[in-house]
Amino acid sequence: MSRVWINGEMIDEADARVAYDDHGITVGDGAFETAKVIGGRPFALRRHLDRLGGSLAALRLGPLDLATVRDAVEAVCADHGGDGFVRVTVTAGRGPLGSPRGDISPTVIVAIRPGSIRTEPCDVIVVGYTRNENGALAGVKSTSYAENVLALADALAVGSEEALFANTAGMLCEGTGSNVFVGLDGELLTPPLSAGCLAGVTRALVLEQLDVALREADIPMDALGRCDEMFLVSTGREVQPVRSIDGVALPGCPGHWTNMVRSAWVAAFSGPDAPIDP
Repeated sequence: MSRVWINGEMIDEADARVAYDDHGITVGDGAFETAKVIGGRPFALRRHLDRLGGSLAALRLGPLDLATVRDAVEAVCADHGGDGFVRVTVTAGRGPLGSPRGDISPTVIVAIRPGSIRTEPCDVIVVGYTRNENGALAGVKSTSYAENVLALADALAVGSEEALFANTAGMLCEGTGSNVFVGLDGELLTPPLSAGCLAGVTRALVLEQLDVALREADIPMDALGRCDEMFLVSTGREVQPVRSIDGVALPGCPGHWTNMVRSAWVAAFSGPDAPIDP
């Protein structure tokens, strides 16, 4: 049986409890991070915790002792011992049964699940509702995930695996749990953070540490119909090729850019000598 860490205590998952009036449950008032675990060690944990700190600051839930959270993550991962994904969830804690907060006393949960990286080609759809690149939650990894749940359900209902959002300006933003890269007019492009997408950890590693020519640029949604290839990046995907958009097959799957980035990723971050916290 797996064990979870809740507010400073490691307990069996069967005994895990959160208060009925926790603001994370009643109104989705919180933030979270999910990191890949390799042999009982979390990958890129520093980057994930830095982003968690930024999300909490945007939600006015900080500061949080991230050193304690790091220790908790490492303890849970070591207790698990194998591969998988570790999630840190921080909520505002107990509060009124409505939007107003009480005295913030955060609930902090660290839990792990088994799983493997999804690298097989996938199909995506474009949903009809938009991300608000100017909204209070733009770029925040909030527990208010209902919009993502609905979009992914729409994708799964038609046999696809991911859904893509435009922003209010009609530009490509992101997937429900992924950043998007597009091969278009001979270039490899990805939306800038100003488009409203999450500052993905995998996205950042591709941009900062892989020797691949690419450019951040706004991508009009109507340009997707003429793109040569597309791939998704995330903690659970690393680099995943896209086979079709709204049922229309892409010319390249995996294409030139996808193969290049995937090969560079494997060379940089796989194997016994690869950095665990790049």
